[in-house]
Amino acid sequence: MKLRACSSTLAAAALTLALTAVASPAGAATSAGAAKAPPFLDRLNTVSTVASTVPENGDVNPYGTFTIQESIGDLHRGNVLISNFNNSANLQGLGTTLVQITPGGTRTTFATIDPDHLPGPCPGGVGLTTALTVLPGGWVVVGSLPTADGTSATAQAGCLLVLDKHGTVRETIAGDGINGPWDLTAVSSGEQSELFVTNVLNGTVAGGGAQVDQGTVLRITLCTEKGDLPQRIATTEIGSGFPERTDPAALVVGPTGVGLGHDGTLFVADTVLSRITAIPNALTRQDSAGIGRVITSGGALNGPLGLALTPRGDILTVNGGDGNIVETTPAGRQVAVKQINNEGTPPGAGALFGLALDLDQDAVYFVNNADNALDVLH
Repeated sequence: MKLRACSSTLAAAALTLALTAVASPAGAATSAGAAKAPPFLDRLNTVSTVASTVPENGDVNPYGTFTIQESIGDLHRGNVLISNFNNSANLQGLGTTLVQITPGGTRTTFATIDPDHLPGPCPGGVGLTTALTVLPGGWVVVGSLPTADGTSATAQAGCLLVLDKHGTVRETIAGDGINGPWDLTAVSSGEQSELFVTNVLNGTVAGGGAQVDQGTVLRITLCTEKGDLPQRIATTEIGSGFPERTDPAALVVGPTGVGLGHDGTLFVADTVLSRITAIPNALTRQDSAGIGRVITSGGALNGPLGLALTPRGDILTVNGGDGNIVETTPAGRQVAVKQINNEGTPPGAGALFGLALDLDQDAVYFVNNADNALDVLH
C-alpha cells in the first residue's frame, strides 16, 4: 500500500493505505479467528521490573513509553524509549529527559533538552508528556506541556519537539491547534506520517478545576522528503469536546491514550469520564467527529490513561485510579482486567501512565510512576 506523494495541499494530507496490511503484524488473527481467541491478557501473569527510569539529572514521573522498531543512530531496536514529565524536585511539567532502556535493564539517557536553546517556538518551555513516537529515519517526536513551577496555573500550550536519531532537538511544531499535547499515536508510509495528538489545555486552566468540554484530537500530517526534517503540511481537528480539568495531583486530566484500529478508527481514552470513544475514518476525515462514538464506559475502567492495541485489535488501557490494565474489544466488550500495580492508597492509584507492547507483541511494557521504573507484564 502507498501514500500519495507528499504535498503542501490539504487534498494530499491523508494516507491511502489499508491498515489491515500496514498496522496488523504478520500472522495476526483474522476477524473470524479473533472472535474465538481468548483475551490477550489471559496469557500474561507476571509483572517484573526492568529498570529505573531516573536519569543522571534526577527527572522523575515517567510518562511516554515507546518500543523502538528499528536500529538507527543511537536508537536500538527492541529498546524502550521513555519520557519524563517531572524534574528532580518532582515538579510537574518540568521534565526534560528521554531515557532508553534495553529489555535486559540497561538504561541510557537518549536526550536532555535545554528549554532555553530550542530551534523554534514552544510556548512555556519543556515538560515532556506521554505523547511519544519514533518515525522512519529515527525522528523522535515528543510532546511538551510545560509549567513554570509545577502547578496547573502556570501551564502553557507547549509544542511537539522533533529530535534526530542522536537525541538533538532539530525543530518544534507549535500552534495551529496544539495546546497541551498530552498523548499521540502515529502511522507512517513512505515519506508521509500522520500523528494523532490529544490536547488538554483548551480552556482548562481558566476553568480553575471545573470540567470544561474542550479537549481535542488533531491529525497532523508530516512530510519527510529525501531524509530532510519532517515538515508539517496539514493540521485537521478530527475530535473535539472531550472533558478535561486541572487537578492538584495530576496537573491536568483530559483525553489521553490514542490507538489507530485496523479499519482506520481512532480509539481515545476519555480519562475524565472513564470511557473509550471511537472516531471513524480518522485517516481521511476533514472535520471533527466530536468525541466520536462511546464504545464502553465505566465497568473496569477507572480513569484510563495510556492505550495500546493488541495484534488482533483489542484495546488495552491502564487505569490512573486503581493500577489495573483493562482489555476491551473494538465493539466495546470489556473482556479482561488485571491489577499490575498495588502500591499506594488506594492500591495502584496514580502509578500507571504510558504502555507499549514489546517487539514480539506478547508482553506489555508500562511505566510505574510509584517507583519511577519501567515494568513489564509477561
